Amino acid sequence: MYSKEEASKLRQQFWITFGKYMKPIPSAEGLDINWVNYKTGVKHIFFRMNAEQKQATISIDITHPDKEIRKLYFEQFLAFKTLFKDALAEDWTWEQETVNDFGAPLARISTTLNGVSIFNQNDWQALISFLKPRIIALDQFWTAVKPIFESIS
Repeated sequence: MYSKEEASKLRQQFWITFGKYMKPIPSAEGLDINWVNYKTGVKHIFFRMNAEQKQATISIDITHPDKEIRKLYFEQFLAFKTLFKDALAEDWTWEQETVNDFGAPLARISTTLNGVSIFNQNDWQALISFLKPRIIALDQFWTAVKPIFESIS
């Protein structure tokens, strides 16, 4: 087991490594982008990447505090599900109502890689290989659909 400080340093080191690995890759619009802290530009819609002790997850989190607006955003994503699947080339988990680690309600579209640990540097290549193509594909998908979400926000 790692102390909290050691675990924090390993997490930080992984995300710095991932950021350096992704830095030369432009966004779908050809712009520089901070892949680690991806900004969707639409309030309450986040692309999140998370790596922990036993798994890694990448997700779209819809966190609007109003349940009906959150549902509207989720239904809009559902309307683009075919386009989403074409961009990502795999099935993701679609949850209209769930909660985050702090108990706050949200809608989430996600996929998970099990059996990897951010604390094992031997797993870092697998983590990067999991996250990299998915965040790039999410960016390509988002470039196509973002104007619709901007119009309803």
